[in-house]
Amino acid sequence: MIRVHVICEGQTEEMFVNQVLAEFFLDRNICLIPALIGKPGHKGGNFKFERLLTDVRARLLDDKTAYCTTFFDFYGLPEDFPGKEKSIRKNGMSQKADCLLEVLTEKLIAKLGEDPLRRFIPYVQMYEFEGLLFSHPEKLAAGINQTDLRNALQKIRDAFDSPEEINNSPITAPSKRIVELYSAYDKPIHGSLAAIEIGLDIIRQECQRFDEWLKKLEALQPKV
Repeated sequence: MIRVHVICEGQTEEMFVNQVLAEFFLDRNICLIPALIGKPGHKGGNFKFERLLTDVRARLLDDKTAYCTTFFDFYGLPEDFPGKEKSIRKNGMSQKADCLLEVLTEKLIAKLGEDPLRRFIPYVQMYEFEGLLFSHPEKLAAGINQTDLRNALQKIRDAFDSPEEINNSPITAPSKRIVELYSAYDKPIHGSLAAIEIGLDIIRQECQRFDEWLKKLEALQPKV
C-alpha cells in the first residue's frame, strides 16, 4: 500500500480528503493520510512556511517510504510565504500557482536536501477550496440544501472560464461569494456535503489543475 501524507490547511480540506478522496485512492492501493498543519489538536490555518517545513520534514525524513503532498489555498497565505510576492506579478491562475510551488519547492530542497523532496508533490488550490464546488452550481445548491440559490451560483460560475479562476479577495473569494448568498454556510460541513453531491468525476472534469494533482498521486509507485 502506497502511503501519502496530505498536509491540509484546515478542517475543510481535511474532511474533503477523508470523505471524498480517500475511498477513491484506496481502490488504487494508495492510502491518503490527511492531517492539519501544525501540532496535533490544532485547527489548522496560519499556513506559515516555518510550520510547513516542520511538517514536511517529519513526513519525509521520519517516514522514508511514504510520499507527502500539500492541500492549501493561495487565498489567505501570508505575504512573506515563499513565492507569493513573485507569483502575484504573474499573469493568470496557472502561472501564479506554478511560480508559488516552484519557489516553495526550491526553499524546501535548500532546507531538507534533494533526495527527500523527490517524494514531495506540492499542490495549492487557486484560489480557494470552494472554487471546486462551483464545478456544478446546481449540485452545490442542493448540497448545502439551498436549491433556490442555483441560478445565483450559476451566474457566478458563468463569469469565469474555470471554477478554479474564481478569484481571491475579502469580497470575491469563492467562499465569500457563497456566504453572501447563504450566511449560514459552514466551510467544513457544507463544503464536504456539496463535494459529495457534486462528485469527484465532475470536479475533475471542470478543474484542470486539481485533476492534474490527482493524476500525479495516481501515478505514484511504492518506494523500497
